[in-house]
Amino acid sequence: MNRRLVRDVAGEYQLFLPQRYGSSQERWPLILFLHGGGERGDDIEKVKVHGPLKIAAQRPDFPFVVVAPQVDTNMIWSTARLDALLDDVQDKVRVDPDRIYLTGLSMGAYGAWHLAMEFPHRFAALVPISGGATPSGMCALRHVPIWVFHGAKDDIIKLDRSEELVERLKRCNGNVKFTVYPDAGHDAWTRTYENPELYDWLLQQRRQPPR
Repeated sequence: MNRRLVRDVAGEYQLFLPQRYGSSQERWPLILFLHGGGERGDDIEKVKVHGPLKIAAQRPDFPFVVVAPQVDTNMIWSTARLDALLDDVQDKVRVDPDRIYLTGLSMGAYGAWHLAMEFPHRFAALVPISGGATPSGMCALRHVPIWVFHGAKDDIIKLDRSEELVERLKRCNGNVKFTVYPDAGHDAWTRTYENPELYDWLLQQRRQPPR
């Protein structure tokens, strides 16, 4: 797997490049992955425990650049830092600016929601899993394709946190899909990231102008 550790002004992150990245000059779709609270700290290898990097390790043909940063223990995601990180990656890596996808789980889903609300012009699609956000900002995302996932039996972040956001998006005529796993608790991400349909759906999405 073409994966390496990168350090820049935005901190450390894991970078995965597709197998064919070096053989052509094409621009690649990018997934920005935000981990959950359990992966915080100074061991950057933790960001591979869940999410797209784990899948990329199992699929040599994984067709995305993946960027997976890490936050320190007891910290939460900084939207300013993540915005700077994306700028840095786009300067260094051949990324298609119209195919930048954002996803996160639990604490990372909160980070993903708020990053997308603050910079809604950057993303082609959003996939928050087992998270929540401030509902008042949802209409800024009505032009962004969003697929929300949550477990019905989640006792860490209740299902109604996602339900509230989905309903707010629908009232704004947002482009939102909502998958609830009836038997799942807080871990709604394992089966989500293992599902090839997610990546097929992402590849169908292109950045749209805000409306």
